[in-house]
Amino acid sequence: MTMTSSDVAAPAELAARLIPEEELRPRSVDDVIRLPSFAEKLEECGRLTGTPYCESPLDLQNALVFRRLQQLVGVALLNPLWRERLHYFGIRSAPADMSEWERIPLSDKTVQRDMFMGARAGMVVPLEHGGFEVVASGGTGDGMPLEIVYSLRELRDTYRIAGAFMGAYQLGRYLRGPAPRWLFTTLADYQMWSSGTMVGGVLSQVPGVNYIGAGPVSAPVLEHMFSYPGHKALMGITAGIALLPELGAGLSPQARASFRVAMYGSGSLPQRKRDELQAFFPNVSILSYFAATQAECVGLQLDHTSPALSAVPGLHLVEIVDEHGRAVAEGEEGELVVTRLHAGETPLLRLKLGDRMIRRPALNGPGLRTERFEFAGRTADVLHLNDSQYSATLAYAALRGRLRSTTGVDLDLVAHEVQFHNHREDRTLTLLAAVDDAEGTAAAVEHALGPNGMRNLFVHALPSSLSLFNDREANAAAIEQTGYGFRLVFVPRSSPQIERTTVGKTPLVRDRG
Repeated sequence: MTMTSSDVAAPAELAARLIPEEELRPRSVDDVIRLPSFAEKLEECGRLTGTPYCESPLDLQNALVFRRLQQLVGVALLNPLWRERLHYFGIRSAPADMSEWERIPLSDKTVQRDMFMGARAGMVVPLEHGGFEVVASGGTGDGMPLEIVYSLRELRDTYRIAGAFMGAYQLGRYLRGPAPRWLFTTLADYQMWSSGTMVGGVLSQVPGVNYIGAGPVSAPVLEHMFSYPGHKALMGITAGIALLPELGAGLSPQARASFRVAMYGSGSLPQRKRDELQAFFPNVSILSYFAATQAECVGLQLDHTSPALSAVPGLHLVEIVDEHGRAVAEGEEGELVVTRLHAGETPLLRLKLGDRMIRRPALNGPGLRTERFEFAGRTADVLHLNDSQYSATLAYAALRGRLRSTTGVDLDLVAHEVQFHNHREDRTLTLLAAVDDAEGTAAAVEHALGPNGMRNLFVHALPSSLSLFNDREANAAAIEQTGYGFRLVFVPRSSPQIERTTVGKTPLVRDRG
């Protein structure tokens, strides 16, 4: 039966009806196992209101998500390790409102490791029960192993929800050609990696497409895949997407024209690479697919003309928070924190993913209604010059702008990759840029800048990249007094001087301590 508008006037009442009191605080592990899935609650919400959950009013979405958060806290309190952690911070029962929720401490990779590796003591339903999957991180910055455990039944729900969302609100507008339609991914060298299991799990559930989990591909394999008739979308790590024009050098014009969507993984794709992709594949649109080990689909770019990422309604609680763990205002930058809503058997509350985001205004219909945010860089993308901290993302933007106006050289157009090396002991900050003609570009820049031009470039660009909290503590004169030397070094494409992770990612900052 569809409810009338007066029936749903109080979203909290509907949320309480969907997750009744007897389900809110399970009393045992057996109770947790018997709980109806949160996916069932989302579907029931749609049936009761006559509106798909993704298009429900935001206040109703928020009410049901908060009810689920209350339930997750109740579930977590059954576990001795979680109970000890929450009690330490004064959390002894489900939060009454979002302000109380924000008192729950943020989790990080160390907490994740303690909870879900070794004895896996953070699991509410013990591993011995069966029905779980262990997923490993393939690209942790500290080089140490990192795993997470999922209930298979809840993992399947997330794949189905996220896949349906992608089909309805993202890929549907770009893969409009006649069937068959194809969705490839080149992620993951081995399937224990989160990128191989989780993202592939989502992509395999997009309706109306044929899915191929290709893994790393060679030029002949790419040519074979692109020979299939029909429009194509491909998802890979940023470096893999950037390589497609080179890898696809032997593709026919028809194959190039059939490529409609290039989806790159978490982070950003340099303008130089975007231009190369669009020159080589005339019909391609470039979109971001933002994921992490604990969150298989954090945010999706729905429109290639806007950098905003949209959350999949009902999949995660996505928070953008300040240094105190409180929500930032629209337009402000903060730390990305995610709580997986389909994780009743293995809860991990308020996990910091290591990314900075800008909170953007929500999409509020007609049609889709959901929260939005925009990538602003990795949390580790910070340049430490003595006691001052500078945003590497903003520093690069300022340096690029000054270099372009002074020399005519635009790093976004000429550089394949850029990377800061901060040698703290030697007090030297170097920006490396990989370009096609390293010697020629360096000579042109040196000639245009003059003898002191390089230092002036950095000294006047860096103050604009100070954080909100210390933007008054440094100016050009103060930077001069740091004793730092500054260099802009052009290196050949694929130079080993630019350091990459074992999975081919290029961190923006390498800090030498």
